Amino acid sequence: MSQTPDSAVHAYIERHRAAFLDDLAAWLRIPSVSAQPEHAPDVRRSADWLAGKLTATGFPVAEVWPTPGAPAVYAEWPSGDPEAPTVLVYGHHDVQPAAREDGWDTDPFEPVVRGNRLHARGAADDKGQVFFHTLGVRAHLAATGRTAPAVNLKLLIEGEEESGSPNFRALVEEHADRLAADAVIVSDTGMWSEDTPTVCTGMRGLAECEIRLYGPDQDIHSGSFGGAVPNPATAAARLVAALHDEHGRVAVPGFYDGVVELTERERALFAELPFDEAEWLRTAKSHAAHGEAGYSTLERIWARPTAEVNGIGGGYQGAGSKTIIPSSAVVKLSFRLVAGQDLGAVEKAVQDWAERQAPAGIRLEIDFSPGTRPCLTPLDHPALQSVARAMGRAFDKPVRFTREGGSGPAADLQEVLGAPVLFLGISVPSDGWHAPNEKVELDLLFKGVETSAHLWSDLAENWRPAPC
Repeated sequence: MSQTPDSAVHAYIERHRAAFLDDLAAWLRIPSVSAQPEHAPDVRRSADWLAGKLTATGFPVAEVWPTPGAPAVYAEWPSGDPEAPTVLVYGHHDVQPAAREDGWDTDPFEPVVRGNRLHARGAADDKGQVFFHTLGVRAHLAATGRTAPAVNLKLLIEGEEESGSPNFRALVEEHADRLAADAVIVSDTGMWSEDTPTVCTGMRGLAECEIRLYGPDQDIHSGSFGGAVPNPATAAARLVAALHDEHGRVAVPGFYDGVVELTERERALFAELPFDEAEWLRTAKSHAAHGEAGYSTLERIWARPTAEVNGIGGGYQGAGSKTIIPSSAVVKLSFRLVAGQDLGAVEKAVQDWAERQAPAGIRLEIDFSPGTRPCLTPLDHPALQSVARAMGRAFDKPVRFTREGGSGPAADLQEVLGAPVLFLGISVPSDGWHAPNEKVELDLLFKGVETSAHLWSDLAENWRPAPC
């Protein structure tokens, strides 16, 4: 009896499991820390290593793309089918700083398997989740008898995601023609838990600003001048107090313009997740949940826009008292954005609102950091359904849907390429991204391989994008 595609995929993966882990360990030994200048040669070595391994995998094109910072890796493998969809996989090969003295049990750049876990910096974030696609595509070919993937497969593996992706958008814009795709798969994400496989459907964006308020030209005596001149610290406190209304909604006029509201189906799917709010609060080191009225905790952190005070200061901060009116104060704010919000419009609304809060005699300056746009893929998108089916085959379980409250470069890919962004990740919260003893669960890592192997055929069979 011939093997079914599922059993053929599994058999191929098992035969190549040891060699795959040896290769991954070799990559993990390269300390590609983009944030530390002394590791710049290692980041380049990591890119060269990956390009060579992608060539060995079978990709006919594998290139290292320089940037003003750290290099990225690009690869492509045409399907040969003129009607096949084109899929771009995104990940990153740089990692967070790590040292034994940070609390690691072993050298962070010497991979160690303990039980069924692989410990090393980058094991989950993100080298492991990038690398599973190399074995996945080979298993896909072996199971289908194809000599090229069922889709036009492209990879873009960034080299400075852990440093804030300062050159990523420019890189995507420069190479937009070669990166053109019908869908983007982001493998830099995770699942709800080991027992609950999930697919993320969107990420929030981010706007950040620093507001500086100036009053007297110098600190002045509060007895001689207090009550008779405006105090910038008081103005800062009033500005912060005006940020939300009594229902926890952001009180900046125009802030909610364009927000894509949650559907009842999405709210029901969120409610199906095994969410333990008490455990979540323990993880958050918080003593109560709080936020916009009318929404659950998961809805607040995944699908609602927010405003947070990240810092506030002004005047004397030392021991004892110093009876002054300070000459200046500062407020740092961040805004998480959801689908439908325009980054530029939000920044303009915040600036207008802040300027209106300043009383006469208080001069206000506001500066915004580079922002990140939100992204969201509708639940009924056929490519998203392919990801869910492929993961369901690998895990042999129903796949649920989540979103992420954080931000990343995925929105740049969506905006520049005009393609939906889908998330395929197998990491779980206990993997300890950015923490000592980062690890990846080996069973889940190979479920990622299986998902990748199943995905390309499912996309080709069930989704033919409309011609441009």
